[in-house]
Amino acid sequence: MNSINTIGELKKSGYVSKSIKDELRANLREKIKLGIPTFEGVHGFENTVIPELERAILSRHNINLLGLRGQAKTRLARKMIELLDEYIPFVTGSEINDDPLKPISRFAKEIIGIKGDETPISWLHRSERFFEKLATPDVTVADLIGDVDPIKAANLKLSYADDRVIHFGMIPRANRCIFVINELPDLQARIQVALFNILQEGDIQIRGFKLRMPLDMQFVFTANPEDYTNRGSIVTPLKDRIGSQILTHYPETIKIARTITEQEAKLDVAQSDMVYVPLLARDLLEQISFEARESEYIDHKSGVSARLSITAFENLLSTAERRALKCGADKTTLRLSDFMGIIPAITGKVELVYEGEQEGAAVVAQHLLGDAIHTFFSAYFPKIEKLEKQGEKTPYTDIIEWFFAESGFELLDDCPDDEYERILGSIVPLEVLIKKYQPQLEKEDKFFMKEFILWGLVEYKKLSKDRFSEGYQFKDIYGSFISKL
Repeated sequence: MNSINTIGELKKSGYVSKSIKDELRANLREKIKLGIPTFEGVHGFENTVIPELERAILSRHNINLLGLRGQAKTRLARKMIELLDEYIPFVTGSEINDDPLKPISRFAKEIIGIKGDETPISWLHRSERFFEKLATPDVTVADLIGDVDPIKAANLKLSYADDRVIHFGMIPRANRCIFVINELPDLQARIQVALFNILQEGDIQIRGFKLRMPLDMQFVFTANPEDYTNRGSIVTPLKDRIGSQILTHYPETIKIARTITEQEAKLDVAQSDMVYVPLLARDLLEQISFEARESEYIDHKSGVSARLSITAFENLLSTAERRALKCGADKTTLRLSDFMGIIPAITGKVELVYEGEQEGAAVVAQHLLGDAIHTFFSAYFPKIEKLEKQGEKTPYTDIIEWFFAESGFELLDDCPDDEYERILGSIVPLEVLIKKYQPQLEKEDKFFMKEFILWGLVEYKKLSKDRFSEGYQFKDIYGSFISKL
């Protein structure tokens, strides 16, 4: 391609022009034939969203991705770049990436009319063929489509009747490219109307000029269902012109959610090396998001973004890292008490209903952690029944009796690892329970599991846990009741 610099050379090479939709379709067909995965790095959509997206591309449709926040809508749109040809030719100097064999702008037509096969061409890489615009109330038709430029008219000494005074907007400049409009319902209705012709007929109209510019575009829109009622809507004729509307969703399993978090979390190498994270801790973190999506305190229509887990994971490691640095340790293992450090990552990412506002965002965040522990507990240890026969021995009786005899203990947030292990190691029934029900547990995970048991017994109201400024105090439930009296 570096050796092809003119239209004449391009014609001799046998180059054939094709529209961007045909280009996407041809490259997708090739990938499917060869069994090459499409949209790599987007997890959980393999059997739902991605097949629908592939069908839309094969059908040459403009696409609307409809889903709650944090469902990888923009990520999917950006991944479409990988289905474009690596390079395409365009007329050198063209504002709208004119195809040398099918020019549409006055500039390209005139220069080809003068120079013919000697017209210079340049090559555009696929990474430069992606345009993105966030729909905000201040977006104008001039921004998107274009307007008359009085300064250009004055410099060129042209009248406003001459189409050379037009300044093209973002959409014409994105000719032969993928153009994404995020949060489409936020775009004012009168601006949405300006997109009608572009989507259906492929041409543009600017300030009364009789222009026939068949733009070659792949449009991708994103929208949040909540916006349809809260801030705006997609006008019906525009919705009718969008070929495929594809519904996105949140991860359906903890494993998929964990994969996304580990891929997206921005962690320092030193941080990852310093802090060991047990698998149970990773799963608990993801379960918090699942609990939030079902919580009575949180507005389900708003959704709970995957970014909650990502930022919470970053905060979680930072909490353990800070503790290790304060204690002068080179390495540490994550603790369940470190989860208090993720509360700031949760409170800003959930929309609370009235009952949640009454509780307070921080309290709701702690409820979510408790619910996650409650959900996971029975997967590792025998289920705790709500009603138990008086005097009947359970797998947890020895632990509860230990607390009754010892009056509990305090666990400070920033205590050194050896002190942390000494305190939990002193509760012998914890070790017995783990050996019996989790005999294959990794040695590094043992103390996290011990703390998990204690938090689980608190959630099932077999022990009590009180928060004070520097840590937690665990006691038997009756002792806690007596101390309050």
